[in-house]
Amino acid sequence: MNINIPRHYLYLSLVSVLLLIFVIFFSFKILIPKGKEYRTQRIEYKQEFKEYQRYQIFYDETLSVLKELQSKNRHIIQAFDKPFNPERFEKQHKTYFSSFQISKIDKADNEEGFAVYEVNTTSKINSPANFYDFLDAINKSDWIVSINFPIEFKKDGEMINSSFTMKVYCNNKDTNSSASASAAK
Repeated sequence: MNINIPRHYLYLSLVSVLLLIFVIFFSFKILIPKGKEYRTQRIEYKQEFKEYQRYQIFYDETLSVLKELQSKNRHIIQAFDKPFNPERFEKQHKTYFSSFQISKIDKADNEEGFAVYEVNTTSKINSPANFYDFLDAINKSDWIVSINFPIEFKKDGEMINSSFTMKVYCNNKDTNSSASASAAK
């Protein structure tokens, strides 16, 4: 019995078998190991993407809180940036007292990145209500001021002599510029 197969069918079947062997070899040696690696990388990517989304949500929430606080406290932020001018302070608040003098300005130690000026004041007032009006005006002034206790009141005829110490806080430009320069490195 003689099988008569045309030559081009024989070549075609030989090429098909070689192609099948190549595909099987390629799939077992390259595709399957890379597929396993791809699945592990895809799982890691999904976990990292979820973590990134959590941080992005946290960032967005924090940014919105920051913007809200900045808009609410704009006056305070601007007050920290203004340098303290004792003549201007005396001129603004002299109306609450019959005589108002700021004695000596000592630059105190820096407190957490802020320059602190200590101011000793003596004044004469008609009534304690003037002093309370002065405290209200300080809250609305251009600087961050804290009045230190004790506040001494002494009666002198019809006037009241008051003596108190206050601290004026302002942004320390040297500390912030050096901190931002070190952060940029």
